[in-house]
Amino acid sequence: MGTEIERKFLVEGEGWRTGAGVLFRQGYLNTDKERTVRVRIEGDRAVLTIKGITRGVTRKEFEYPVPVEDAGEMLESLCEKPLIEKRRHAVEDGGLKWEIDEFFGDNQGLVIAEVELPGEHHDFRRPEWLGREVSHDPRYYNANLVKNPFTTWSG
Repeated sequence: MGTEIERKFLVEGEGWRTGAGVLFRQGYLNTDKERTVRVRIEGDRAVLTIKGITRGVTRKEFEYPVPVEDAGEMLESLCEKPLIEKRRHAVEDGGLKWEIDEFFGDNQGLVIAEVELPGEHHDFRRPEWLGREVSHDPRYYNANLVKNPFTTWSG
């Protein structure tokens, strides 16, 4: 059984930017808050991911490889729209791997850093480019960015 312990933060400045990153296209087959089902093409591979409800910063997560062609068909014909389009950058800092997502399309302008931790209360050094924590703000969940894209937010 898989478990994900993840915290999310807004990103400030450009100090995190290294390399070209990997282009992601993802969509949701189910966005129920108790279970989300996502299909994603990340570079030259594709995965189907099932996630449970978030409790604190922890949730169940299961991920399975699928053929890229099947994932493309699911994205076009079965997933809710708009699709999530983003470039993911991996940054090592303080012994942790940060994943920084730079969003495009209907979520243009949003940049979020995520870090998976070994425990909910694991201490870590905050990189200088790390902004406000948004782990508990459901607006920043990718599944919710489909329903309420960043470019439609006011203020």
